[in-house]
Amino acid sequence: MISNMGIVSLCIVLLLGSEICIAARQELIVTTIKQDPYTMSKGSQLEGYCMDLLTELAKKLGFKYKVHLVKDGAYGRQDESGNWNGMIGEVVRGEADLAVAPLTLTAAREKAVGMTKPYMQTGISILLRKDIVSEEAGFFDFLSPFSGETWFGILIAYFVTAVCICIVGRLSPCEWSQPETEPNHFTLLHSLWYAAGALSLQGAGPHPKAVSGRVISCTWWLFAVVLLACYFSSLSSSQGPDSAPLMIKGFEDLANQDVIEYGTLASSSTLAFFKNSNNPSYRRIYEHMERRKSFVSSMDEGVQRAKEGNYAFIGESVSLDLAVARHCELVRAHEVIGMRGYSIVTPLGSQMLKNLSVAILQLSEAGELAYLRTKWWASSCIPDSAKGSSLRAHSMKGIFLVLAIGLGIGVLLSLFELTSKSRSTAGEQKKSCCAVLTRELSQRLRMTDTKGDQETSDKNKA
Repeated sequence: MISNMGIVSLCIVLLLGSEICIAARQELIVTTIKQDPYTMSKGSQLEGYCMDLLTELAKKLGFKYKVHLVKDGAYGRQDESGNWNGMIGEVVRGEADLAVAPLTLTAAREKAVGMTKPYMQTGISILLRKDIVSEEAGFFDFLSPFSGETWFGILIAYFVTAVCICIVGRLSPCEWSQPETEPNHFTLLHSLWYAAGALSLQGAGPHPKAVSGRVISCTWWLFAVVLLACYFSSLSSSQGPDSAPLMIKGFEDLANQDVIEYGTLASSSTLAFFKNSNNPSYRRIYEHMERRKSFVSSMDEGVQRAKEGNYAFIGESVSLDLAVARHCELVRAHEVIGMRGYSIVTPLGSQMLKNLSVAILQLSEAGELAYLRTKWWASSCIPDSAKGSSLRAHSMKGIFLVLAIGLGIGVLLSLFELTSKSRSTAGEQKKSCCAVLTRELSQRLRMTDTKGDQETSDKNKA
């Protein structure tokens, strides 16, 4: 007998209980529907995820096939009289042997046709524009304007500047004229405090009196002003206009707001999920969509409305993932509900149903289905680096260079000031300038307080 699948099978049952089926198969008629990336036109041929899947299944099971597009352009819905349209209808009426498309496995369809093990898992999620929702704020988001290497560079610049202020405060005679009797005001601790005060635009005295110290201070002030300007500018741009007041992480958030309109495909299994759900939030979503008539007629229309803004499109997660991969301004919510699968459709009671299910499982275990998913869902978007707004050290290298030059000039000026005083003192005392300079450096670069040492010496003599 020839079944609806066009298969004549001879089964030989062996003693071990296994079964060998020798089948003489005619060409199978396969119906599908155009939907990117499952089935797409390429010249006179069709390509896509489903076409690759069909090719792999044909190789495994050894059948030939011929593909045509469904006549009415529908997936398959039962009307009030019990008749099916779309691809499901063609299989039911015997106009096609298989339906290979993103057909959701449902109880109603399972009663009318045979459906294989799912070849892809999907669910229901939300598609929105990135700029109309805000992400949950993190504890350390205030660090986001600068990259990690920039913060490290700022920390190094702070310590180096403080050390230079301390060195200049010791070397310059204008800052420390009598190291034998006077205490040094610019200790390392005070220098760190002074640099921190300048960085916060608060200031901390006393301020340097020498030209060398003032050069370093002015350079550090300039560095602080530019740094703070870049920080607040980047922080403001990363938060976006008006800080994006809405935060939609899932369907509960969507149901509790009335700022963004939302909808789904008309007469779809997604709509039926919300209609038949007992969850209060899901029921509110369905009632809102029914009241506002915010349905779309196609997936492309839903994606386009989401791109235009102020609209959230509710659809199957795998289709929304594709939209996110193709349209970089869109984002899919993390929450996925109503998990279900896409299956291949056969006539009810078909002998080929089990073979197709086993072949699908084999392809999944071999990683072929994952490969096809990666192939057809490849993203064309360039990923954002560090939230797209973090300033890196190389983008601020100019101000770091200015600071380095200023610190170098300040230290050289302090050495020049000390050399000038040593030359003058050497002339008065009629000593070698090098000897006087060496003695001054020895006194000034000692880390202990010279005055304290002098007092200790006097006490010992007494």
